[in-house]
Amino acid sequence: MPSALVSQLYFAREEFQRLMEDVTPGEGERTMPPFNSLSFIVAHLAVHEHSVWLVVAQDRRLYPELGRRYGPGADAAVPAWQEAWDIWQAVTQEANHYLETLTDESMDTHLIRRGQPMAEALGHMLLRMINHYWFHLGEAHGIRQALGHRGIPDFVGEITRARYR
Repeated sequence: MPSALVSQLYFAREEFQRLMEDVTPGEGERTMPPFNSLSFIVAHLAVHEHSVWLVVAQDRRLYPELGRRYGPGADAAVPAWQEAWDIWQAVTQEANHYLETLTDESMDTHLIRRGQPMAEALGHMLLRMINHYWFHLGEAHGIRQALGHRGIPDFVGEITRARYR
């Protein structure tokens, strides 16, 4: 059975998708300084998943330029709404192949990067990614409110679907 933390990551992803339902491409691509567009947020979270679960964990690069375009320190590019989601879905689907192999017992192990163990254990990396999602969920919720959206999903949703231990 996959780790409880993997279950929590899947739940955070589901909540992220739930929040973004009914956003139109025009709304998703709209920039309201000082915030990035919703489409940038989607691509940015794909960068995090891609860099950890594909590049480091599996030595695979589906999108070699992804980090440069939408990673930390990248210019506030505005990807097309559908393109951002297509990238996010492709990356998370491929990441799941690796994530499904993680157990609670593997949470104290370290990924190897450039021949050296990474400083954070897998459990900490998962916690960082889960928290990254929740950070951007809050940001995106605020952006949707600023766009005048009503009936935005309440948080946190059906968390009982996610394993906690």
